[in-house]
Amino acid sequence: MQRNYKNIKAWQLADRLTGDIYRATRDFPKEEIYGITSQLRRAAVSVPCNIVEGATRNHDKEYLQFLYIAKGSLSETEYLLYLSNSLGFLKADQYKILDEICQECARTLYGLILAVSKKP
Repeated sequence: MQRNYKNIKAWQLADRLTGDIYRATRDFPKEEIYGITSQLRRAAVSVPCNIVEGATRNHDKEYLQFLYIAKGSLSETEYLLYLSNSLGFLKADQYKILDEICQECARTLYGLILAVSKKP
């Protein structure tokens, strides 16, 4: 069963978060390009990518596997945002906005995982 990932709210939030993170990390220190900048971007982009890949799978068990991977990547993203804020790479207002989107994405993704796992 092919799902249209663009209609999945968790994907929409993850896509927004990824774009916002890419824009925010443009101002990170240049010496972090292969460090936190790269790691944060890769973790963030992994979230919508895994939702997309899971949505193309035929069976809910496979779909769930990719949703759980997305959830793990989102947790990594959340920590890297926290670390970036602690190190002063993000302004307080930037961090607050990114963290709020991250939390909303986590709640929505968790709801999607519950809905898919409860399907008969």
